[in-house]
Amino acid sequence: MSQLNQIKTPIKSEMDAFEPKFKSYMASNVALLDRITYYIIKRKGKQLRPMLVFLTAKMLGETNESTYRGAALIELMHTATLVHDDVVDDSDQRRGFFSINALWKNKVAVLVGDYLLSQVLLLSVQNKEYQLLEIVSTAVQEMSEGELLQIEKARRLDITEDIYFEIIRQKTASLIASCCGVGAASVNSDDATVKKLRQFGELLGIAFQIKDDLFDYEETSKIGKPTGIDIKEQKMTLPLIYALQQCSKSEKRFIINVVKRHNRNKAKVKEVIKMVSDKGGLEYARQRMEEYYQNALKILAELPKNEASASLEKLAAYVISRNK
Repeated sequence: MSQLNQIKTPIKSEMDAFEPKFKSYMASNVALLDRITYYIIKRKGKQLRPMLVFLTAKMLGETNESTYRGAALIELMHTATLVHDDVVDDSDQRRGFFSINALWKNKVAVLVGDYLLSQVLLLSVQNKEYQLLEIVSTAVQEMSEGELLQIEKARRLDITEDIYFEIIRQKTASLIASCCGVGAASVNSDDATVKKLRQFGELLGIAFQIKDDLFDYEETSKIGKPTGIDIKEQKMTLPLIYALQQCSKSEKRFIINVVKRHNRNKAKVKEVIKMVSDKGGLEYARQRMEEYYQNALKILAELPKNEASASLEKLAAYVISRNK
């Protein structure tokens, strides 16, 4: 049994029941839209977000229709942002599949994203899920702000560590925080508990993103060799930011020059990857990731102990140990 399937054990029935419900929330009378939403469902990933919603809810109470709607709101909203992201990034692939804009062009992709966001609003309002809508809308706001902050800073390549953490808190961690908040709110938890779960999700989300950023520089069994994709995309991530702080002026000039002007030169990118490793960038990033992971576990330790909380703990460990 895979690690993720083991983690899913306490919520297996919920995860099985969620898929047909999610399909029904996406359904439309327009044949083109139905074809596209079918394509979206077919290429689903690890489903970490609905897992977080159901595990959080089950740790604190009994899952119910509100929990299913909460998980659907997160997935609809997240899917909409991914579809729009692919248009913004002019990306023609997503998880090894063609992106919506690659197959149906930008105009259709933007409209599909809009449709999915409208389903978020309708599903919330028609069922009077105002608290869930507020949690999900806050995540959309923060994700957009984080993306714009990154664009603003990327032009000058002057991202400090503080700004890096603010960007990933908004871009990645806010969504994982909203999964945990939605799970807690769906079983009528008090505001303090919802807040605590959102905090747990935020810490976990930051650890998740640092792990993602490390893949670019580390050799892993799955990837085989460092990819350098973030360097090609001129992304300033934690290993690189830390390494730059340890560099001499000439080393710093060399790295910035490669990131700005020679990011397609494989030999030079490889040299930057080696410098980041030699300057302790990877070690430092791993240390910070561990710190956020441990702080997330401290919050979990204050919450009810049961099968679902044990799975949440395993999920947190999976986030920082996964190899893709």
